[in-house]
Formats: sequence, structure tokens, C-alpha cells
Amino acid sequence: MNALLTADSGARLDRLPISSFHRRILLLIGTGMFFDGFDIYVAATVLGATLKSGFSTMGQNAQFMSVTFVGMMLGSFMTGFLGDRYGRRFTYQANLAIFGLAAIASAFAPSMTVLTLLRFIMGVGLGAENVVGYSTMTEFVPPAARGKWLGGMNVIVVSGLPVAALLGALIIPHFGWRAMVALGGLGALVVWYLRKSLPESPRWLESVGRTAEAEALLESIESEVSEQHGSLVAPVPRCSAPPSTNLGSLLSPALLPRMIVGATTLIVMNTLIFGFVTWLPSFFVQEGLSMVTSFRYSFIMSLGAPLGSAIGAFAADSWGRKPTIVGASLLTIVPGGIYPFIHQPAALITIGFLLTIPIYILVATLFAIYIPELFPTEVRLRASGICNTFGRGATILTPFLTVALFRSYGLRGVLSLMIGFLLGQVVVVLRFGIEPKKRPLEDLEPG
Repeated sequence: MNALLTADSGARLDRLPISSFHRRILLLIGTGMFFDGFDIYVAATVLGATLKSGFSTMGQNAQFMSVTFVGMMLGSFMTGFLGDRYGRRFTYQANLAIFGLAAIASAFAPSMTVLTLLRFIMGVGLGAENVVGYSTMTEFVPPAARGKWLGGMNVIVVSGLPVAALLGALIIPHFGWRAMVALGGLGALVVWYLRKSLPESPRWLESVGRTAEAEALLESIESEVSEQHGSLVAPVPRCSAPPSTNLGSLLSPALLPRMIVGATTLIVMNTLIFGFVTWLPSFFVQEGLSMVTSFRYSFIMSLGAPLGSAIGAFAADSWGRKPTIVGASLLTIVPGGIYPFIHQPAALITIGFLLTIPIYILVATLFAIYIPELFPTEVRLRASGICNTFGRGATILTPFLTVALFRSYGLRGVLSLMIGFLLGQVVVVLRFGIEPKKRPLEDLEPG
């Protein structure tokens, strides 16, 4: 193997055909992130049950959600620096263990105060998993398939929403909300054990000077892929000046617009998810529906989440990232403007389902695909972590704002806030966004 190939992990990975290696990576990362999504979305069913049983109040539920964001903000920030310093593999194993153990402990919480404290610890792991999982997968998948594969992984993640809603409807009425919390924790720990075999990213190894390890890993990957596809085509060498890895480089003229796009879009998406989607069962209970009916409505509407993510996965590669983001933002506004005025049950569920689809087109395109692509390997986790920190941090106040708007104006007030955020997102993406469709990661580096 000549020296040029030894120092070109990106080119060697990008020319590999999709194989069992990629499917194994997707399964190991995606399964862990499924439980990440499950544990995030389980809050909707758990809080509906704790509210109905008198274990909590609407105010305590808002505190619970707010503390979750504080933990996720801290986890997002920390994992960016840890992932760029100690590697992707170390970071995603550590955060999976954190939220798995905290989830199991939450099942035994004697009060809402203790449950909220444990939720903060869970939040640290949950915030970290979202950053490192998508970024790691981005570094393994070739550019021609990157959108579909990252979007496909998001389908796995957001499937946690309908699964949590369905299991909530089946489990909570008979076994209580504690069983739901424990289930997510046990699943996370099982995946933690299975994921110990997941390899480190060769791109990261090379970026920190561990070229020999990157070379050994690349040879192993190439050997596995060539057994299935025969001789591999030669990689196209890429020569580029190494980008700066200090924190100040994220504020440079080249990267600052990308940071603005990342932070803005994640603020909007966190507000949509945690200011509306996860509050649906509580909204329904407050409007007089039974807990079982509330869960049934939420489950049917939540089926739009994996469908939306699947659409986002194909649209991002077919239409491009920016057109998909702008189009889905506008499509969210239309049913969002209609939804507060619907009261007939069948129409309520239908419009809610149609509202969920474009929201999760955005979730797939932004969280899974677009944000990790914006930044060079050397600072990918750091930059993604900071953008996620803004997203999580801005929504610390969202639960309290949601409750205040709902009490004063009902769903009309909550959705007016969401529509305003979406319009701002469209403007920022059109003004500052780049288009990474089917381009190698190294070609996206500034300069």
C-alpha cells in the first residue's frame, strides 16, 4: 500500500460499494440511537400518565422537560470536545451507558423531584448520542448514498416515537409508567454490550495523526468489502490543506455562516419537537380526553414520523438538502395553521398526521444529514455539539413557554410560535446554507 493511499482515508472510504460492513455499522449505531429516540419520546407518554395519576402537575412536567434540555445541552457540548479528542467509539459507548443506567434508576423514583433529577442525568447521555451517532455514520458512508443512509438511520431513531406511543397505550394502563422507563434503559444497555465491536472512524484516526491505526482499519474494511464485490476501484487522491482545529476556527468567515445555519435550524427543530410533538398527550388530557384515548390519538399521529423521515432520506439525495429543508418548512406551516381550528376527532387525527410528516422530513434532513456535513472531520463533533447545544439550550424555556401559551391561547398560541420559527428557518437556510448533495465530505471543507 503506497504512502498516498495510507494518508487518504476519505477517498478510500468514499469509493467503496455498499456492503455488509455498512449495514453492520448502520445496525449497531442505529439500534443505539433507536433507544435514544425511544427514551426522548417516552417522556410524552410518561408525563401524560404522571399527570393523570396525580404524581405530577403541568408545572412539574414543564420542569421535567426543561431539565431534560439542560442535560441534553450539557451532553451535546461535552461530547463534541470528547469525540474530537478521544474518538467517536469512546464517546458513543460512554453516553449510551449513562442514559441506560439512569433510565433504569428512574423506574424506582419515589417522587417527581427525584425523577426529574435522574432525567437530567439521562439528558446528558441523550444529548451526546444524537451528536456522535449521526456524525460517525457520516464518516463511513460514501457520498452517493449518504443522504439515504443517514436518513434511513433517522427512520430507525424516530420509530421510537410510534413505538413509545404504542407501548405506552399497551403497558401504562396495566403496569404503570415505571415499566416504560425501565424498558428503554434495559434496551440501551443491551445495545451498549453489542456495540463494543463497532470500529473507530478511520477519518478521525487520520485527522489526529494515528495514520498506522487508520491504515490497518482501512485494510480490514477493504478486505471485507472486496470479498463481496471483487476488486475495488482505485481511490481518487485528494490533497487539501488541513483545516484549523482550534475553537476560534468555528467563528472564522468560512465556518461562521455554517454555525449560524446549524444553530438556527436546531433551535427551530427542538422547539417543534419539544414544544409541540411531545406535549400532545398532555394537551389531549387537559382538553378532557381519557388517558387511553390520548395515547391512541398520539400513536396514530406519530406514524407520520417514520414516514416523514423516509421521505426526507430520499428527498435529500434527489432534490438536495436546501430545497428539502425549505419545502418541508413551508409544508409544516400549512397544516400547522389549520390544526388549532379542528375539533372533530377524525379530522383532528388526519390533520395531525399530515402535520407530523413534514416535521420529520425536517428532522431527518437536519439532524441526520445536513448538520454533520457542514463541518470538517477535525471539528465535526465539536461544531455539531455546539450547534446542538444552542438547540437544546434555547428550548430550556420552551416547556414553560408552551404551558403559558396553551393556558392563554390554547393550541392556536403554541402553533403560532412554531410557524414563526419555521419562517425564520427558511430565511437563514436560503441565505447562509450550502448544498452538500452527493459531494465528498472533503470537498465541502472551506477553501
